[in-house]
Amino acid sequence: MDAERFRRHAHAMVDWVADYLAGAERYPVSPNVAPGEVRGRLPVSAPAGGEEMETIWRDFEEIVLPAITHWNHPRFFGYFPATNSGPSILGELLSAALGVNAMVWHSSPAATELEECVMDWLRQLVGLPEAFRGVIEDTASSATLVALLCARERATEFRSNALGMGVAGGLRVYASREAHSSVEKAVKIAGLGRENLVLVDVDDNGAMRPDALQRLMMADQRAGRRPCAVVTTIGTTSSTGIDPVAALAPIAAEHGAWLHVDAALAGAAAILPEKQHLFEGLPLVDSFVMNPHKWLFVNFDCSAFFCRHPDVLVETLAIFPEYLKTPHDRVVTNFRDWGIPLGRRFRALKLWFVLRSFGVEGLRARLRGHLALAEALARSVDDHPHFERLAPVPLQTVCFRLHPHCEAGGAVDEEQLDRWNAQLLSEVNGTGRAFLTHTRLKGRFALRFSIGQTETQREHVEEGWRVITNAPVVTSCTASTEHPPPSPTRLPKERHSP
Repeated sequence: MDAERFRRHAHAMVDWVADYLAGAERYPVSPNVAPGEVRGRLPVSAPAGGEEMETIWRDFEEIVLPAITHWNHPRFFGYFPATNSGPSILGELLSAALGVNAMVWHSSPAATELEECVMDWLRQLVGLPEAFRGVIEDTASSATLVALLCARERATEFRSNALGMGVAGGLRVYASREAHSSVEKAVKIAGLGRENLVLVDVDDNGAMRPDALQRLMMADQRAGRRPCAVVTTIGTTSSTGIDPVAALAPIAAEHGAWLHVDAALAGAAAILPEKQHLFEGLPLVDSFVMNPHKWLFVNFDCSAFFCRHPDVLVETLAIFPEYLKTPHDRVVTNFRDWGIPLGRRFRALKLWFVLRSFGVEGLRARLRGHLALAEALARSVDDHPHFERLAPVPLQTVCFRLHPHCEAGGAVDEEQLDRWNAQLLSEVNGTGRAFLTHTRLKGRFALRFSIGQTETQREHVEEGWRVITNAPVVTSCTASTEHPPPSPTRLPKERHSP
């Protein structure tokens, strides 16, 4: 493709992207397709000769696009926010065009030094001390793995890397029962063994109990096992529960364990002064991860990992093959030694574009708008006679379930409630007008309504709630109540809007 053809197709695609960003809500949030349907419309092998871009684009519109779940749709309320924005996409475009591999300073000085700059901006915004240094990983899963590798090497005085896992026997990792599944995966990959992952009980709000952690760590030490790491969570995946880091940090320190904080989603809220109380104790930790690609309007992937001990990080992961040595190695940062892969994308560019384009106050305004919408939705759930909220709402996710009393004077059993709520989830997502996901809280099937897409506003949340309350299963199982509730169409007023 020559420059002129590229220019013509690029202009057309940029126009399409601009229209898409301005009107993603014209699409169903999730597609109505069966497994294998897309694959069945694609050739079984690659074309022998090149095809025209017009043909490829037609297949994109006719085959791919109808089967897309639109994660940046303003009524996408599932999983977690996976935001993007115009500035981020433009930064990504330039990164793709430049094709930089940011593995060492010498491979592109601007990529390394821009990453150092924007990560220090972010460090200041979230309130980490100057001792912390940051690096951009692909995801929080990779960052957690890196943290556990550092913990393992510190606990074994770097002998695990040299001699193998035989010297690391009995190392224990502690995380709450609500911790993300990536913790278990990291424990396995790091060679620590799944049976050495100790799950700590949580309180009624889904937060790790310090007394339970202390009891487990003391029992392990008495049994000759060695505490290696404690993984805490600020903003659990299921319900955005908040582990009490300030209370857990002294316990981890007492036992010599590395303290890592997974704040993949919630870390964005640390830029809000009014939410800093959720991050109490953060200066005491050893490592911290947050994902700008979740709730800070940077498109996937961009995960910000901060470490108090960059010397431990580098000694754990450093490699020195002759072909990567340069005259500058003693005075520069080589980010190849700060993560798992050697090759690294120029992710700092899109983060830089977002921080400069939105500005700190612009980012804060968006987050505050989402938080206000979540608070208003929580009040709507609380006020509805046939719905029950199942967790506090410290951030932007509301967990609830349908809980009607369909028989006069009698409550419905838990299995029936689970079936109704699973049916409700299916009916809501089947409309294409909203998309939710579920979890289990204290064994109960819970719907999760996660607010945080870049263009989500009040009317989108109201429409999502309307789809929920007007679903057929809600109508059928509340029909026998003495006073059927009205179908609410508006949320209570809030002070902020996105």
